[in-house]
Amino acid sequence: MGSAATESNASLLGNGVVGILAETVNMWERRVPLTPSHCARLLLGGGKGRTGVNRIIVQPSTKRIHHDSQYEDAGCEISEDLSECGLIIGIKQPKLHMIFPDRAYAFFSHTHKAQKENMPLLDKILEERVSLFDYELIVGDDGKRLLAFGKFAGRAGMIDFLHGLGQRYLSLGYSTPFLSLGQSYMYPSLAAAKAAVIAVGEEIATFGLPSGICPIVFVFTGVGNVSQGAQEIFKLLPHTFIDAEKLPEISMAMNLSKQSQSTKRVFQLYGCVVTSRDMVSHKDPTRHFDKADYYTHPEHYRPVFHERIAPYASVIVNCMYWERRFPRLLSTDQLQQLMKNGCPLVGISDITCDLGGSIEFVNKSTSIERPFFRYDPCTNSYHEDMEGDGVICLAVDTLPTEFSKEASQHFGDILSKFVVSLASAKGLVELPSYLRRACIAHAGKLTSLYEYIPRMRKTLIDLAPTKANPLPHKKYSTLVSLSGHLFDKFLINEALDIIEAAGGSFRLVRCDVGQSIDDMSYSELEVGADDTATLDNIIDSLTSLANAHDGDPNASKETELSLKIGIVNECGTVDGVDKGGPKVLILGAGRVCRPAAEFLASYPNICSYGANDNNTDQIHVIVASLYQKDSEEIVEGINNATATQLDVADTESLAGLVSQVEVVVSLLPASFHAAIARVCIELKKHLVTASYVDESMSKLSQAAEGAGVTILCEMGLDPGIDHMMSMKMIDEAHARKGKIKAFTSFCGGLPSPAAANNPLAYKFSWSPAGAVRAGKNPAVFKFLGEVIHVDGSKLYDSAKRLRLPELPAFALEHLPNRNSLMYGDLYGISKEASTVYRATLRYEGFSEIMATLSKIGLFDAINHPLLQDIDRPTYRGFLDELLNVNSITTTTTNENAGAFGAHDDELISRLLILGHCKEKEIAVKTVKTIKLLGLDEESQIPKDCSSAFDVICQRMEQKMAYGLNEQDMVLLHHEVEVEYSDGRPTEKHQATLLEFGKVENGRSTTAMALTVGVPAAIGALVAHLTTFVAHGGS
Repeated sequence: MGSAATESNASLLGNGVVGILAETVNMWERRVPLTPSHCARLLLGGGKGRTGVNRIIVQPSTKRIHHDSQYEDAGCEISEDLSECGLIIGIKQPKLHMIFPDRAYAFFSHTHKAQKENMPLLDKILEERVSLFDYELIVGDDGKRLLAFGKFAGRAGMIDFLHGLGQRYLSLGYSTPFLSLGQSYMYPSLAAAKAAVIAVGEEIATFGLPSGICPIVFVFTGVGNVSQGAQEIFKLLPHTFIDAEKLPEISMAMNLSKQSQSTKRVFQLYGCVVTSRDMVSHKDPTRHFDKADYYTHPEHYRPVFHERIAPYASVIVNCMYWERRFPRLLSTDQLQQLMKNGCPLVGISDITCDLGGSIEFVNKSTSIERPFFRYDPCTNSYHEDMEGDGVICLAVDTLPTEFSKEASQHFGDILSKFVVSLASAKGLVELPSYLRRACIAHAGKLTSLYEYIPRMRKTLIDLAPTKANPLPHKKYSTLVSLSGHLFDKFLINEALDIIEAAGGSFRLVRCDVGQSIDDMSYSELEVGADDTATLDNIIDSLTSLANAHDGDPNASKETELSLKIGIVNECGTVDGVDKGGPKVLILGAGRVCRPAAEFLASYPNICSYGANDNNTDQIHVIVASLYQKDSEEIVEGINNATATQLDVADTESLAGLVSQVEVVVSLLPASFHAAIARVCIELKKHLVTASYVDESMSKLSQAAEGAGVTILCEMGLDPGIDHMMSMKMIDEAHARKGKIKAFTSFCGGLPSPAAANNPLAYKFSWSPAGAVRAGKNPAVFKFLGEVIHVDGSKLYDSAKRLRLPELPAFALEHLPNRNSLMYGDLYGISKEASTVYRATLRYEGFSEIMATLSKIGLFDAINHPLLQDIDRPTYRGFLDELLNVNSITTTTTNENAGAFGAHDDELISRLLILGHCKEKEIAVKTVKTIKLLGLDEESQIPKDCSSAFDVICQRMEQKMAYGLNEQDMVLLHHEVEVEYSDGRPTEKHQATLLEFGKVENGRSTTAMALTVGVPAAIGALVAHLTTFVAHGGS
């Protein structure tokens, strides 16, 4: 193309027109870099009209997870022609004819390691003067990759393997619940796939597994994102994690059980997570495993996985990164010997898909449509069926695309932050540093950080140096090993510059590149020089470079780069806090606080990045709590956040803090909100809460409006997200000229099925007092035109069974939630809907136990005489008092005797005689709950308990808290029935939100915290950015 054309095309850089490529790599690639919702937000301007994205042109695709019409609805244009786009983005590499000159491209290029198969693509990029940005190279200030799909690979790989495991066991003569599970792509969502796994887990927990295939032990290698994703799915099944050294005990115990009871069923699986410590041992028996030494001198270690772990594994889920210099996890010879010795290994899920790598016999990849092959170690043969000897192997290299919707949403949430800068920048100098570092090529040249690529292309050889293959023109040579962040932090440039500047030359003999930002890379260079003095000088300089980047944990600031010669020791950076820009004050440091603080502190990154590194509009978050330590724990690791101590009862101190900020978010109990609101009105500051609008807040509406202050309440889950979902469904029905015949809403915060392991199937992440009080609230709703009142004392008795067809694994019940009628008015449907019903969700059986506890008197909040004495009663003595033990005589039948213990049987009888329970089954469950709570213990009740209510709350808080790494769950389900006056058939519409708690980097975040904290933070952002037409309410 001529120079005139080049000059014309050059003007397209930074023109604000973004193109989205149709993915053409393989038939299963349905992911997208930006979803329609991301596009809509970019086109709408992210709140302030400064996104720099003017148009988005999407290439048509009939297999993309989001249809072309959805992009059109979001304001995008659909066209094969992307020639008007200054920025073109995709997931995988485009075909060469789609590389237009003088544009910016962003995708996974797989070129920065000089991968031979992708060098024609890089040559085309350079020829067309393209600015190439590689997602893999976009790293944060902490050195970690920002764009990746690791957890989705683990999730999909685990589900797919369980699907195949059922078929494999069937071929071996065993029917298992795994057989009913489909592959990941067969489910409409990750939540639906998880629900299917949960259903399998419930069947295992109820009916068990054949003893002939038990114990079923899943071994997970590695602890990174891939392993975490696989374990996330595994934990939905009934399971126990055990340490590696306990594996022989489990196997031995099960073998003894098989000998005594061949028909016994097993009701759980076993999991074991292993790291390099469990895979190798030092060749010197006097030395212990040392990770740093292992990474430096792997030749000093021998493999032991085949001796210590594999003999007890039913399934190996391989999630670890491996380099050729390390011992294999499992060689072909080792597997052959294991199978001869009766190893129970059934299959391998090689999620890393490292062909011929850590698992030697996995030497070919599989596809989503044919995910398994069978390897027979006895004959060293490969087969495409499930029947016959050997182990089944899954090695799919495109696993994340099976969850295209969620993977795309996750990816686009991050990518959309960068698109603004990439679309508006006319030159690299305008970009933030993290994007400049990710640019491989610009204006026909490799950028300085990637100038090593041609050197690698010229010098990379497959064979180590020999006398027959000497380094040309150099008399002396030596082999130098470099370990560290050579490519992601570009230290390879510095190393090669040192060699060439000293007059030496090099040849890259071996190169193992880390597959993630947390992994080290390893290179072997044959370095040559004309004389030994020059060679010594080169080695000294490389050693000095390594020492300079060796990292000092005591230093106040460390370099971003790290290079080690013979040492693996990653360094870090010290993050500063930018206190400029608008400020938001969060009151309260409970679990809900951290998601809100993280969300706000990431603005404007959550919407867009500016064209430079100066984020002048970045929000600074101040977290205030009664105890400084609590607020410090919340802000730990969050840039742009500060912790402080505050007693909100101290109005002067509260006003002092409020005066410094633009918006206040109160995550305190609702009783504090009115006082906080009055301070905000006086100082003309906006306030956001997640609580219901009560009378005290309603009275402040006029004052807030007069002060021009927004008081935005009910910005949580319930109330909050439920309102928005409701209005969306109702508005859509009205837009179709329909009328709402029935509206029902169910919402509940519950333990995940794996954590619902007590008689109530319920746990608390904060004080139980609120939940116990809620069980005494009266309720009113409309059903088929009749207004129904439920007295607070009868609320638990009104619970009804609920089953959701799309979530068959959940056995639920629902209780009416306060005043549903007011929402008929609020939603504008009270005159047309014959049913308006809002309910709280619990697992089935919860209410009948709680109703019994209430009838016993354990929820009474008035002071109890027995608890006013200095001499404190025991829990058992207090329970006996509530159950009138001295005035009622019970008789234990022979049938009951010994089943639970004498005292337990007496409690059951007493509950039935007093009429607290109508059925023995409920009485038994209640007694189990009493024992769980320790209400039958002989220990004394603490002095701060003055009522039965205090006692039950204290016991619930102690005994029903979530355990380490246990997850909660939020389930919100709406059903709307729509009728039409023109004769169209009645329609039924549903909307469901299912969210699970998360454990990331060792920190737990509950689903409830996410679904309450993030909406509250969004409310604060809206209050800051938006001028409301009406103020003083939600």
